[in-house]
Amino acid sequence: MASEYTISRRVEFSETDLAGIMHFTNYYRWMEICEHEFLRSVGLSVDMEDENGRFGWPRVKASCRFKRPLRFEDIVEIKLIVTEMRDRSISYAFQFWKEENGERVKAAVGEAVAACVSFEQSTGTMTPIMIPEVFRAKVEQA
Repeated sequence: MASEYTISRRVEFSETDLAGIMHFTNYYRWMEICEHEFLRSVGLSVDMEDENGRFGWPRVKASCRFKRPLRFEDIVEIKLIVTEMRDRSISYAFQFWKEENGERVKAAVGEAVAACVSFEQSTGTMTPIMIPEVFRAKVEQA
C-alpha cells in the first residue's frame, strides 16, 4: 500500500518545554492532525456515518522514536504513509523531517494503528467492524 500524504507545521512556543524542545506529546498530536488532513483530502473523516450507523477509528497502538530535537520556530514536514489496511484496522507510519545545518534530516519516526469500530450512541460502546468499502476504496486511490 503506497498512499502517502505530507503536511508542514511550525513549532510554536507553546509546544515546547523548558529546554526549548518540542514536548513529546505534540508529536502524537501532529501525527493525528496529519491523519485527519489526509482523510479530509480524500473526502473521509475519523468520525463518519453510513447506512449501518456511526463508525470511527480509535487508536489501538501508537509509538514515536525521537532522533533529533524539534525547537521553537522549526518548520517540520510530517509525512504519513499508509503501511497496511487489514479487514478491521489501518496502520500508518509517520516521518518528521526538518532542515538542520542546510541538510534535510529525519527528526522522528512514528507509527499508529487505528481500529474501525461502530459506536452505539445509547450505551457508548464500540464494536470492531469491517472497514467500509467506500473508506477502503478512497484510501487505496490516494
